Amino acid sequence: MVGLGETYFSAYVLALDGGEIAAGLMLAIPLMAGACLQLLTPWLVKRWIPYQPWVVGTAALQGISVLMMPLASLAGEHRVTAAFVAASFYWAAGLAAGPAWNTWIEGIVPRRVRTRFFAFRVRVSQACILLGFVLGGFLLQYGKEHRQTLETFTLVFFVAAVCRLLSSWFLSRHLESFRRRLVAAFAPPIVSQPATRHSSHRLLAYLFAVQVAAFIAGPYFVPFMLSKLEFSYRDYALLIGLTYVGKVVALPAWGRLAHFTGPHRLLWIGGLSIVPISGFWMVSQNMYFLGVLQLAGGVTWAAYELAILLMFFESIPRSARTTTLTVYNFGNSLSQVAGALLGAVWLRYFGKTFDAYLWLFVASSVARAAAATLLTQVPKPRLVDEVLESPEQLAG
Repeated sequence: MVGLGETYFSAYVLALDGGEIAAGLMLAIPLMAGACLQLLTPWLVKRWIPYQPWVVGTAALQGISVLMMPLASLAGEHRVTAAFVAASFYWAAGLAAGPAWNTWIEGIVPRRVRTRFFAFRVRVSQACILLGFVLGGFLLQYGKEHRQTLETFTLVFFVAAVCRLLSSWFLSRHLESFRRRLVAAFAPPIVSQPATRHSSHRLLAYLFAVQVAAFIAGPYFVPFMLSKLEFSYRDYALLIGLTYVGKVVALPAWGRLAHFTGPHRLLWIGGLSIVPISGFWMVSQNMYFLGVLQLAGGVTWAAYELAILLMFFESIPRSARTTTLTVYNFGNSLSQVAGALLGAVWLRYFGKTFDAYLWLFVASSVARAAAATLLTQVPKPRLVDEVLESPEQLAG
């Protein structure tokens, strides 16, 4: 779903003649709308719906929202707005599923194998995203050459939706494997608890700063490549696909490092290594140079993303995780919107010129370097798993 669907939302807006700034904001505005809608997750899961039906249902809703996306082409002058609405439902369902899934999956995966399991899981996920992304790029290039671009987008989004509905069925095969006492014992968001007990607010502050910095430029790489560099869908897919190749290749090594040294050190490595990546686009726009740069970007972002996933497991008690991650999703989306709007203001002020894009990418690197200073405030995680395993403990 991600490779065939989500990664082509911005390209779809360009195909609808929505413009470069609208294509960039496609990654931010619907995400913010979705983050607002998913704030109901803790309340609903706590009072009415077990984890498994909630995750399965929201995953299915996400698949349905992808089916809505190609209908935007039939909306006439409102086609871009319709695409934004479909993307908003997509992100609302995905973000609503995330916190509950994060809490649920920990009860399924034992702690002793968690680091290796999630490193392997992320590696498989990135490989599947790469497969879908490259397949989508070749299909769209074929459709463009035969003047059937929008029709090909419809086919691509249909296959993406079927994949998500299939994944929803797989999720339904899992069991709700740990006690519902965790839901009854919902804690308030960690960000509101004293720092002496939880230092997670420092981690979240750093993550939000990184998201603002990354999204200053991140949403605008797609319009830059397709509109300014005039890459074909095929070249675009191959170039971005190298990012996923880098992640797949690097994740086993990062997983081993995290297993032996902990996620905190991995966070430092990832947090520092992502700083210069976007700025290097100023050096050259040669396809081969950008390919090497994308490969390196995949390696560095793999370290950062795996570290964040593991830091959440280590730093946030399971009883508070669904609530905390819901709040995190909201703050994370707000940060991404802030970054994307800063990028839009930049392009509006300096013009959507070739050089304006390149200096925007440099500005993102400068902002990432500023965000990296917050790493010194992020403490090493403590074991905070509050789950009681035995019936005797539960009775107590």
